[in-house]
Amino acid sequence: MKSQGSYFCQLLLLKKRIRGGGGAARRASRTSISFETAKFIEREIPLFEILNEEALEIIEANAELMLEEVGVAFVNNPRAIELWKNAGADVDGERVNVPKGLARSLIKTAPSSFTQHARNPNRSVEIGGNSLVCAPVYGPPFVRDLEGGRRYATIEDFQKFVKLGYMSKWLHHSGGTLCEPTDVPVNKRHFDMLLAHMTLSDKPFMGSVTEPSRAQDSVDMCEILFGSDFVQNKTVMTSLININSPMTFDDVMMGAMEVYAKNNQACIVSPFIVGGAMAPVSIAGTLTQVLAEVLAGVAYNQLIRPGAPVIFGTFVSSIDMNSGAPTFGTPEASHILYGAGQLARRLRLPFRSGGGLCGSKLPDAQAAYESANTLNAALLGGVNFMLHACGWLEGGLVSSFEKFVMDADQLGILHQMAKGIVMDENAQALDAIREVGPGGHYLGCAHTQANFQSAFWRSDLFDYKPFETWQEEGGLDTMSLASRRVKNLLDNYAKPPLELGVEEALNAYVNNKKASMPDSFT
Repeated sequence: MKSQGSYFCQLLLLKKRIRGGGGAARRASRTSISFETAKFIEREIPLFEILNEEALEIIEANAELMLEEVGVAFVNNPRAIELWKNAGADVDGERVNVPKGLARSLIKTAPSSFTQHARNPNRSVEIGGNSLVCAPVYGPPFVRDLEGGRRYATIEDFQKFVKLGYMSKWLHHSGGTLCEPTDVPVNKRHFDMLLAHMTLSDKPFMGSVTEPSRAQDSVDMCEILFGSDFVQNKTVMTSLININSPMTFDDVMMGAMEVYAKNNQACIVSPFIVGGAMAPVSIAGTLTQVLAEVLAGVAYNQLIRPGAPVIFGTFVSSIDMNSGAPTFGTPEASHILYGAGQLARRLRLPFRSGGGLCGSKLPDAQAAYESANTLNAALLGGVNFMLHACGWLEGGLVSSFEKFVMDADQLGILHQMAKGIVMDENAQALDAIREVGPGGHYLGCAHTQANFQSAFWRSDLFDYKPFETWQEEGGLDTMSLASRRVKNLLDNYAKPPLELGVEEALNAYVNNKKASMPDSFT
């Protein structure tokens, strides 16, 4: 058996051979069996701005007041306390009071947009500006499908979701914790999840944040996949750093963010708020807290490494005051999304929010209505990175296979909406209007024949057949059609090629690291 020192020496030599993000990634992309993936959305439509200038200035002033008077807590993190003190903040134990203007000054070094590179360069994404990148569900411990019902997630389920994401035309990103594989020890499952993203898909992905050492493992594995120099100079991962609202930054999440920022990898600094429980019940009060928390989190990110890519995140739901359960797709949540988008743009930061969010137990009408409300708000509210774009069910407790493909199909509508109304000579269709004249029809005219294949967006899932045909074919509802599509996609999945030496090195790293520690399920 090789010693650990010998193993890592060999690994270092291999990483030096895999250069530039590389050559290996580019060679694999040229020979890969590829499925069509739409480019990330670029909006050609105006955004909906719900707050006027006076309201924005009030929220911004109140957020600065909140940072200065109330402050934020950095728990169990002496390094953070020292950095804040050196930057000019007032520190009392773990409480950091940020003087007016300090956080805004610090975040000026954060880029307004950045590229997240995929191992297939054709699938890299731009995050910021007028772009919208769609990434799937993140975090549920349970999965559900038509045949097996609701159950704890396994690594096999996780791998299936990665494959579905890779095969989905309208998804631009492979995501992160698509579900929690509970059959793998807690301290080892991040290895298997990262390995799945890296080998079963060639879309961009997210790193682990559940412990700082796991964030470092994510960076190390990316250096094997892309090359060390490439990772240090380019962004190849996005990670979700949740704030413990109200106003608390724990050492685990901040420790993970420190690893990513130090290595030039992107962090989503995101308050996690249930309105009325973790923030005020009023929209203006919640937006004030969101802004204060993001200002503090992004400022600390830039204290670690000025210029590191970072995203203004917000995840807000309201609460059912009878049951205490979070609710989704509500007008209040959309108001907060729209307002937070305006605040992010005024800070010149990329913005994360939205998703196919719902509280329903099944992919039914409730799920569809609630999800559509948030998806449309994300498009019109200027979201640049939309996590939970497909597959979310039961308030985030469940990743649903059927809803995954239902939502992914509907993301195509966002692509079409974002194009706006084309006004070129062909779109004006004057020749067609002249050709048809009064009382005619356009079915056979030259303009229709030339444009019908691309004129209208069409679902790859929904049934548009006449009633009689639908009935003869079994009268399937949408959930049944979605179940059939899941099976079809998985049956036709083909793994994107990856240079053999790279995959061997990834597997060796994972196996060696797993063998070096006992299993832990807590």
